[in-house]
Amino acid sequence: MSTLLDLVRGHADAHAPGGGIAATPIAGLSTVHALAPSGLGHDIQRPLACLVLQGAKEVTMGARTFAFAAGDTLVIAADLPTESRIVQASAAAPYCSLVLEIDPAVVADLVADMDVAPDAGAPPIGVEPTDAELAEAALQLMRLLLVRPSALPVLQAQRVREMHYWLLAGRHGPAIRRLAWPNGSAQRVARAVAALRAGYDRPLPVERLAALSDMSVSAFHAHFRAATSLTPLQFQKRLRLIEARRRMLADGVAASVAAHGVGYASVPQFTREYARMFGQPPTRETDAARQRAQAG
Repeated sequence: MSTLLDLVRGHADAHAPGGGIAATPIAGLSTVHALAPSGLGHDIQRPLACLVLQGAKEVTMGARTFAFAAGDTLVIAADLPTESRIVQASAAAPYCSLVLEIDPAVVADLVADMDVAPDAGAPPIGVEPTDAELAEAALQLMRLLLVRPSALPVLQAQRVREMHYWLLAGRHGPAIRRLAWPNGSAQRVARAVAALRAGYDRPLPVERLAALSDMSVSAFHAHFRAATSLTPLQFQKRLRLIEARRRMLADGVAASVAAHGVGYASVPQFTREYARMFGQPPTRETDAARQRAQAG
């Protein structure tokens, strides 16, 4: 009988044979695998659970670095800026993980049924050993996906809900439950985050974001920074730079085109902020990537 690692690696090999992220037909579920250690990646993560099945990875948020390996689950229970790198992977034993985006609506529904209170003091990111029940729920979901795909329309919601349940019932539960606090600050800030993700390339006055969150401007600033570790302007800037980098490295777009495409009016400003975040100017990074591709 196939193990969870077998199924995840099989899906990853089929859909991202050179390594990378492979989406699945199940919304919010993806596999990740890598054939070698990676460089530093930057992102603003959505709430998610990452079950590591082989290899090892490090994620840094602020001054804290979290190391996790096969048998561990990383949970991020807020929209947080992170830096990450795969530290253990090879062609013979690739890094493999299964990632599930946490759905606040499913969490809220389950929390109501479980009759448990949110914990406002729980840290938004943590690493714990993967609970056996969570691993079994993930295995059943992957079997459904790869062995019985015809049953997905009927059973996938139930399987995804089961994974959410075991996350809530386990050691990560207190952090995840904050997403279900009715009209709590986490949910209200999430409205502003959604607006920033959808409109990162255009001006979004803080007054509008505060209004979306049903807060005063001063309260919104305080709650937004507490939830994300960034100000709204810093959050939007990171979204722009990350997307510009993706366009340049993945799509071959010129730095000036990428800058204007993500909302920068000034290319020199874009170049300065890009170098500050990624450690080198955009043209130098794209030239290095092009040389690596040609050498490969």
